[in-house]
Parts: sequence; structure tokens; C-alpha cells
Amino acid sequence: MSEQTLLKKLKSGEQDSFRELVEQYSKMVINTCFGFLRNQEDAEDIAQEVFVEVYKSVKKFRGDSKLSTWIYRIAVTKSLDQIKMKKRKKRAAQLKSLFGFDDQELELPASSNSNPENIAEKEERKLVLQNAIETLAENQKVAITLNKIEGFSYKEISEIMDTSVSSVESLIVRAKRNLKEKLTKYYKRNL
Repeated sequence: MSEQTLLKKLKSGEQDSFRELVEQYSKMVINTCFGFLRNQEDAEDIAQEVFVEVYKSVKKFRGDSKLSTWIYRIAVTKSLDQIKMKKRKKRAAQLKSLFGFDDQELELPASSNSNPENIAEKEERKLVLQNAIETLAENQKVAITLNKIEGFSYKEISEIMDTSVSSVESLIVRAKRNLKEKLTKYYKRNL
């Protein structure tokens, strides 16, 4: 079903249209959320929130962009909101631990038949990169995640972020430069 047809059916309140929307876009929304959250359960939870928001807001959707672009924008916004909420909770947990209430648990990596040293090294590099991405300015983080992790073109990113293609190019260049600096400093300190 085309986006235009689906949108008309959604706006008219046809019952099957929302199920069709979820079937058509759920994988894309979950993958987008996962690109930011790095946790499958969180990504699935936020994807549900995205579809609830779409359901509530579809009648207000003016059609200035494609339906898929609008859904991506909601997914990115909800994912970033989730990250902010988790950071607030983490700061609160740190304050608790200062006063002797340490309730954090250690996460152990899943076992594998591969060489444990290689797995640990790969996981560490992945974690270092994710941490470096988290320190970027929010618009750089969004642009680099959508481009390098989700595989969107600059034009698609410009539609999702509601900005120009040249702004997206600039954001990605700055994000790469900042990541290179951060990673260089990290590896010089830790090698």
C-alpha cells in the first residue's frame, strides 16, 4: 500500500490501516531506535511509544514531508528523550551511591565460542566508540547515527532532521572530526 493511500485511510480512521502502518514500519522504527539506544528491549518499548504518538497525531499531520520521514522524526525524538531520561536516572544513581546506596549491577557479556580476548577487545572498542558518540553535540550525534549506523543518505537525514543537506554534510564532517579527536586521545592514554 502506498504512503498516500495509507495516510488517507489512517486519517479517515479505518481500523485495519493502523495495523498496516505498524506492519509496514515497525522494523524500521525499532532499528532506528536501536541505533540510538543500543538496547533491544528499550528500542522495542520506544517503538511502541512512537506508534502511539503516530496514532494520536496522524490527523494533525499536514503532509509537509513523507509519512515515513515524519515517523522517523518521531522515532529519533523519542529515542533522544529516552537517552536524556536515562542520563538523569544515572546521575541520581550516582548520587545515591555517594551516600552508600549502590544498586548498580554488573553486566556480563554473553558467552561465545570465540577467543574471549578477541571478544573482550571488540566489545571494548565498540563501547569506547559508543561513549565517544554519546559525548557529541546532539545534532552531530543524530546525523552520524542516522548516516553511519542506520545507512541513511544525506538527503534523507535532512528530511528527518528538518534541515538542509549542506547542514547535514557539515554536521557529519564535524562529528567525524570530533570522534577522531576523542578516540585519538582515548587510545593515547590507554595504550
